[in-house]
Amino acid sequence: MKRLSDRDAAFLAEMGIGPLWSLRAVPETAAEAEAEPAPVGQAAPASAEPGPAVVAKAAPAPQAQPLPPPPMPRQVAEPAARPAWTPPPREESAWGKEAEPERLDVSTMDWSALRQAIASCKHCSACSEGRKPVLGSGARRARWLLAAGTASALDEKAGQPLTGEPGKLLDNMLAAVGMSRESDVYVTTLVKCRPANANGGDRAPTLEEAAACRPFLERERELVGAGLVLTLGQVATNGLLGKPLSEPLAGARGVVHRLGNVPLVATLHPGELLRRGSDKALAWADLCRARAAGEAAGESAGEAAGEASHGRAG
Repeated sequence: MKRLSDRDAAFLAEMGIGPLWSLRAVPETAAEAEAEPAPVGQAAPASAEPGPAVVAKAAPAPQAQPLPPPPMPRQVAEPAARPAWTPPPREESAWGKEAEPERLDVSTMDWSALRQAIASCKHCSACSEGRKPVLGSGARRARWLLAAGTASALDEKAGQPLTGEPGKLLDNMLAAVGMSRESDVYVTTLVKCRPANANGGDRAPTLEEAAACRPFLERERELVGAGLVLTLGQVATNGLLGKPLSEPLAGARGVVHRLGNVPLVATLHPGELLRRGSDKALAWADLCRARAAGEAAGESAGEAAGEASHGRAG
Protein backbone atom coordinates (compact mmCIF):
# COMPACT_ATOMS: atom_id res chain seq x y z
CA MET A 1 0.00 0.00 0.00
CA LYS A 2 1.26 3.39 -0.89
CA ARG A 3 2.32 5.40 2.07
CA LEU A 4 0.69 8.80 2.53
CA SER A 5 2.90 11.73 2.18
CA ASP A 6 3.14 14.30 4.88
CA ARG A 7 1.26 16.70 2.66
CA ASP A 8 -1.63 14.27 2.09
CA ALA A 9 -1.80 13.40 5.75
CA ALA A 10 -1.94 17.03 6.75
CA PHE A 11 -4.66 17.66 4.16
CA LEU A 12 -6.78 14.78 5.42
CA ALA A 13 -6.27 15.91 9.01
CA GLU A 14 -7.55 19.37 8.15
CA MET A 15 -10.68 17.75 6.69
CA GLY A 16 -11.17 15.65 9.80
CA ILE A 17 -11.03 12.35 7.89
CA GLY A 18 -7.56 11.29 8.61
CA PRO A 19 -6.86 7.59 8.47
CA LEU A 20 -7.20 5.64 11.65
CA TRP A 21 -3.94 3.95 10.94
CA SER A 22 -0.95 4.25 8.58
CA LEU A 23 1.43 1.76 7.16
CA ARG A 24 4.77 1.66 8.80
CA ALA A 25 7.91 0.16 7.49
CA VAL A 26 9.31 -2.95 9.07
CA PRO A 27 12.47 -1.96 10.91
CA GLU A 28 15.47 -3.47 9.40
CA THR A 29 17.88 -2.79 12.21
CA ALA A 30 17.70 -2.56 15.97
CA ALA A 31 18.23 1.16 15.78
CA GLU A 32 15.20 1.56 13.61
CA ALA A 33 13.21 -0.67 15.96
CA GLU A 34 14.19 1.54 18.86
CA ALA A 35 13.08 4.55 16.86
CA GLU A 36 9.57 3.03 16.38
CA PRO A 37 6.92 5.51 17.31
CA ALA A 38 5.34 5.12 20.72
CA PRO A 39 1.84 3.67 20.93
CA VAL A 40 -1.11 5.96 20.68
CA GLY A 41 -1.74 7.79 23.91
CA GLN A 42 1.98 8.14 24.75
CA ALA A 43 4.15 11.14 23.86
CA ALA A 44 6.41 10.43 20.87
CA PRO A 45 10.12 11.09 21.21
CA ALA A 46 11.29 14.39 19.87
CA SER A 47 13.57 12.69 17.36
CA ALA A 48 10.76 10.67 15.79
CA GLU A 49 9.95 11.45 12.23
CA PRO A 50 6.69 13.26 11.92
CA GLY A 51 4.11 10.89 10.47
CA PRO A 52 0.52 11.14 9.50
CA ALA A 53 -1.90 12.31 12.16
CA VAL A 54 -3.61 9.46 13.90
CA VAL A 55 -7.06 10.02 15.29
CA ALA A 56 -7.23 8.39 18.67
CA LYS A 57 -10.43 6.66 19.59
CA ALA A 58 -12.15 8.63 22.35
CA ALA A 59 -12.02 6.99 25.70
CA PRO A 60 -15.41 6.01 27.03
CA ALA A 61 -16.93 8.59 29.31
CA PRO A 62 -16.77 7.60 32.93
CA GLN A 63 -20.08 6.30 34.10
CA ALA A 64 -21.84 8.32 36.75
CA GLN A 65 -21.39 6.77 40.10
CA PRO A 66 -24.66 6.17 41.97
CA LEU A 67 -25.32 8.62 44.70
CA PRO A 68 -25.16 7.30 48.19
CA PRO A 69 -28.58 6.66 49.69
CA PRO A 70 -30.02 9.56 51.68
CA PRO A 71 -29.69 9.29 55.40
CA MET A 72 -32.59 7.57 57.09
CA PRO A 73 -34.98 10.03 58.74
CA ARG A 74 -34.73 10.21 62.43
CA GLN A 75 -37.37 8.13 64.06
CA VAL A 76 -39.88 10.27 65.84
CA ALA A 77 -42.22 8.71 68.31
CA GLU A 78 -45.84 8.86 67.15
CA PRO A 79 -48.06 10.95 69.37
CA ALA A 80 -50.34 9.03 71.62
CA ALA A 81 -53.96 8.67 70.50
CA ARG A 82 -55.97 11.77 71.33
CA PRO A 83 -58.62 10.98 73.92
CA ALA A 84 -62.25 11.30 72.83
CA TRP A 85 -63.89 14.61 73.63
CA THR A 86 -66.17 14.55 76.59
CA PRO A 87 -68.55 17.36 77.48
CA PRO A 88 -67.70 19.36 80.56
CA PRO A 89 -69.58 18.36 83.68
CA ARG A 90 -72.82 20.15 84.30
CA GLU A 91 -73.05 22.61 87.08
CA GLU A 92 -73.61 20.93 90.40
CA SER A 93 -75.87 22.12 93.12
CA ALA A 94 -74.89 22.48 96.74
CA TRP A 95 -75.93 18.85 97.27
CA GLY A 96 -73.50 17.52 94.68
CA LYS A 97 -76.11 16.64 92.06
CA GLU A 98 -76.57 18.09 88.60
CA ALA A 99 -78.49 21.30 88.72
CA GLU A 100 -81.89 21.01 87.01
CA PRO A 101 -84.77 23.41 86.60
CA GLU A 102 -86.77 23.31 89.77
CA ARG A 103 -89.91 21.22 89.43
CA LEU A 104 -92.97 22.39 91.26
CA ASP A 105 -95.07 19.98 93.24
CA VAL A 106 -98.43 20.19 91.49
CA SER A 107 -100.16 17.56 93.63
CA THR A 108 -101.77 20.17 95.91
CA MET A 109 -102.37 23.01 93.42
CA ASP A 110 -105.78 24.46 92.72
CA TRP A 111 -106.93 25.36 89.21
CA SER A 112 -105.36 28.80 89.19
CA ALA A 113 -101.94 27.62 90.41
CA LEU A 114 -101.99 24.63 88.08
CA ARG A 115 -102.67 26.73 85.00
CA GLN A 116 -99.95 29.16 85.99
CA ALA A 117 -97.51 26.26 86.41
CA ILE A 118 -98.40 24.92 82.95
CA ALA A 119 -97.96 28.36 81.38
CA SER A 120 -94.48 28.85 82.91
CA CYS A 121 -93.19 25.28 82.47
CA LYS A 122 -89.77 24.88 80.78
CA HIS A 123 -89.09 21.20 81.44
CA CYS A 124 -89.10 19.85 77.88
CA SER A 125 -88.11 20.84 74.36
CA ALA A 126 -91.70 21.62 73.29
CA CYS A 127 -92.26 24.38 75.84
CA SER A 128 -88.67 25.63 75.68
CA GLU A 129 -89.23 26.52 72.01
CA GLY A 130 -91.55 29.29 73.16
CA ARG A 131 -94.78 27.62 72.11
CA LYS A 132 -98.05 28.61 73.74
CA PRO A 133 -99.48 25.85 75.96
CA VAL A 134 -102.97 24.56 75.26
CA LEU A 135 -104.99 24.26 78.46
CA GLY A 136 -107.83 21.83 79.01
CA SER A 137 -111.48 22.82 78.70
CA GLY A 138 -114.89 21.49 79.67
CA ALA A 139 -116.67 20.74 82.93
CA ARG A 140 -114.62 21.50 86.05
CA ARG A 141 -116.43 18.66 87.83
CA ALA A 142 -116.69 15.87 85.26
CA ARG A 143 -117.60 12.21 84.99
CA TRP A 144 -114.96 11.54 82.36
CA LEU A 145 -111.56 12.99 81.53
CA LEU A 146 -110.71 12.78 77.82
CA ALA A 147 -107.01 12.95 76.98
CA ALA A 148 -105.56 13.41 73.49
CA GLY A 149 -101.83 13.12 72.82
CA THR A 150 -101.01 16.63 71.59
CA ALA A 151 -102.76 19.72 70.32
CA SER A 152 -102.92 20.56 66.63
CA ALA A 153 -101.92 23.89 65.09
CA LEU A 154 -105.63 24.80 64.99
CA ASP A 155 -105.97 23.93 68.68
CA GLU A 156 -102.93 26.06 69.51
CA LYS A 157 -104.48 29.00 67.70
CA ALA A 158 -107.86 28.51 69.42
CA GLY A 159 -106.29 27.97 72.84
CA GLN A 160 -108.19 24.75 73.60
CA PRO A 161 -107.93 21.08 72.56
CA LEU A 162 -110.00 19.19 70.01
CA THR A 163 -111.30 22.00 67.83
CA GLY A 164 -112.33 22.12 64.17
CA GLU A 165 -113.74 19.04 62.44
CA PRO A 166 -112.23 16.57 64.96
CA GLY A 167 -113.90 18.53 67.76
CA LYS A 168 -117.29 18.39 66.04
CA LEU A 169 -117.00 14.63 65.62
CA LEU A 170 -116.04 14.26 69.29
CA ASP A 171 -119.13 16.21 70.37
CA ASN A 172 -121.32 13.87 68.28
CA MET A 173 -119.64 10.82 69.81
CA LEU A 174 -120.27 12.11 73.33
CA ALA A 175 -123.87 12.95 72.53
CA ALA A 176 -124.37 9.34 71.40
CA VAL A 177 -123.66 8.15 74.95
CA GLY A 178 -125.60 10.98 76.61
CA MET A 179 -122.71 13.31 77.50
CA SER A 180 -121.41 16.77 76.60
CA ARG A 181 -118.30 18.82 77.20
CA GLU A 182 -120.21 21.49 79.07
CA SER A 183 -121.60 19.25 81.80
CA ASP A 184 -119.96 15.81 81.83
CA VAL A 185 -116.51 15.78 80.24
CA TYR A 186 -113.18 17.57 80.68
CA VAL A 187 -110.96 17.48 77.56
CA THR A 188 -107.19 17.96 77.75
CA THR A 189 -103.90 16.84 76.19
CA LEU A 190 -101.02 14.81 77.58
CA VAL A 191 -98.37 17.14 76.06
CA LYS A 192 -99.48 20.69 76.75
CA CYS A 193 -97.35 22.52 74.16
CA ARG A 194 -97.68 21.51 70.53
CA PRO A 195 -94.48 19.77 69.38
CA ALA A 196 -93.26 21.45 66.18
CA ASN A 197 -90.48 20.75 63.71
CA ALA A 198 -87.99 23.26 62.31
CA ASN A 199 -90.54 24.47 59.76
CA GLY A 200 -93.28 24.95 62.34
CA GLY A 201 -95.24 21.84 61.32
CA ASP A 202 -96.54 19.19 63.68
CA ARG A 203 -94.23 16.41 64.81
CA ALA A 204 -94.58 13.42 67.12
CA PRO A 205 -93.79 14.15 70.76
CA THR A 206 -90.88 12.52 72.54
CA LEU A 207 -91.08 10.34 75.61
CA GLU A 208 -89.34 13.12 77.55
CA GLU A 209 -92.05 15.60 76.61
CA ALA A 210 -94.83 13.18 77.57
CA ALA A 211 -93.19 12.41 80.92
CA ALA A 212 -92.67 16.12 81.70
CA CYS A 213 -96.37 16.93 81.23
CA ARG A 214 -97.91 13.87 82.83
CA PRO A 215 -98.06 15.33 86.37
CA PHE A 216 -100.24 18.16 85.01
CA LEU A 217 -102.75 15.69 83.59
CA GLU A 218 -102.77 13.67 86.80
CA ARG A 219 -103.62 16.81 88.78
CA GLU A 220 -106.32 17.78 86.27
CA ARG A 221 -107.94 14.38 86.79
CA GLU A 222 -107.91 14.82 90.54
CA LEU A 223 -109.38 18.32 90.36
CA VAL A 224 -112.26 17.35 88.05
CA GLY A 225 -112.97 14.22 90.09
CA ALA A 226 -113.37 12.08 86.95
CA GLY A 227 -114.28 8.45 87.53
CA LEU A 228 -112.92 7.33 84.14
CA VAL A 229 -110.18 8.33 81.69
CA LEU A 230 -110.79 7.93 77.94
CA THR A 231 -107.61 8.27 75.88
CA LEU A 232 -107.83 9.41 72.26
CA GLY A 233 -105.09 7.92 70.07
CA GLN A 234 -101.89 5.99 70.68
CA VAL A 235 -99.75 8.84 72.07
CA ALA A 236 -102.04 9.57 75.00
CA THR A 237 -102.73 5.88 75.61
CA ASN A 238 -99.11 4.74 75.56
CA GLY A 239 -97.90 7.79 77.47
CA LEU A 240 -100.30 7.16 80.37
CA LEU A 241 -99.77 3.38 80.36
CA GLY A 242 -95.97 3.71 80.34
CA LYS A 243 -95.47 2.14 76.90
CA PRO A 244 -93.33 3.29 73.95
CA LEU A 245 -95.20 6.12 72.22
CA SER A 246 -94.85 4.44 68.83
CA GLU A 247 -96.54 1.20 69.91
CA PRO A 248 -99.72 0.55 67.89
CA LEU A 249 -102.99 1.41 69.57
CA ALA A 250 -104.52 -1.95 68.68
CA GLY A 251 -102.65 -3.63 71.53
CA ALA A 252 -104.33 -1.40 74.12
CA ARG A 253 -107.89 -1.34 72.76
CA GLY A 254 -110.60 -3.71 73.91
CA VAL A 255 -109.35 -3.86 77.51
CA VAL A 256 -110.13 -1.78 80.59
CA HIS A 257 -106.87 -0.53 82.11
CA ARG A 258 -106.24 1.29 85.38
CA LEU A 259 -104.76 4.74 85.90
CA GLY A 260 -104.30 5.06 89.61
CA ASN A 261 -107.65 4.22 91.15
CA VAL A 262 -109.79 4.87 88.06
CA PRO A 263 -110.42 2.79 84.92
CA LEU A 264 -108.85 3.79 81.60
CA VAL A 265 -110.27 2.92 78.19
CA ALA A 266 -108.42 3.59 74.93
CA THR A 267 -110.03 4.56 71.63
CA LEU A 268 -109.10 6.20 68.34
CA HIS A 269 -108.53 9.91 67.93
CA PRO A 270 -111.39 11.73 66.13
CA GLY A 271 -108.87 12.95 63.55
CA GLU A 272 -108.10 9.33 62.66
CA LEU A 273 -111.81 8.55 62.35
CA LEU A 274 -112.18 11.37 59.84
CA ARG A 275 -109.49 9.75 57.69
CA ARG A 276 -110.80 6.21 58.17
CA GLY A 277 -114.55 6.29 58.49
CA SER A 278 -114.75 2.50 58.59
CA ASP A 279 -113.17 2.57 62.07
CA LYS A 280 -116.13 4.41 63.61
CA ALA A 281 -117.64 1.08 64.61
CA LEU A 282 -114.52 0.37 66.68
CA ALA A 283 -114.81 3.74 68.37
CA TRP A 284 -118.48 3.10 69.18
CA ALA A 285 -117.55 -0.20 70.85
CA ASP A 286 -114.90 1.64 72.90
CA LEU A 287 -117.45 4.26 74.02
CA CYS A 288 -119.86 1.54 75.17
CA ARG A 289 -117.02 -0.16 77.07
CA ALA A 290 -116.07 3.14 78.70
CA ARG A 291 -119.66 3.85 79.74
CA ALA A 292 -119.98 0.42 81.33
CA ALA A 293 -116.62 0.75 83.12
CA GLY A 294 -117.51 4.24 84.35
CA GLU A 295 -120.86 3.11 85.71
CA ALA A 296 -119.24 0.13 87.44
CA ALA A 297 -116.61 2.40 88.97
CA GLY A 298 -119.31 4.84 90.14
CA GLU A 299 -121.34 2.06 91.71
CA SER A 300 -118.25 0.72 93.48
CA ALA A 301 -117.37 4.17 94.77
CA GLY A 302 -120.93 4.70 95.96
CA GLU A 303 -120.96 1.38 97.76
CA ALA A 304 -117.62 2.16 99.42
CA ALA A 305 -118.89 5.58 100.53
CA GLY A 306 -122.06 4.01 101.88
CA GLU A 307 -120.16 1.40 103.84
CA ALA A 308 -117.91 4.08 105.32
CA SER A 309 -120.93 6.18 106.32
CA HIS A 310 -122.63 3.17 107.86
CA GLY A 311 -119.53 2.37 109.86
CA ARG A 312 -119.31 5.92 111.24
CA ALA A 313 -122.98 5.88 112.17
CA GLY A 314 -122.61 2.56 113.97
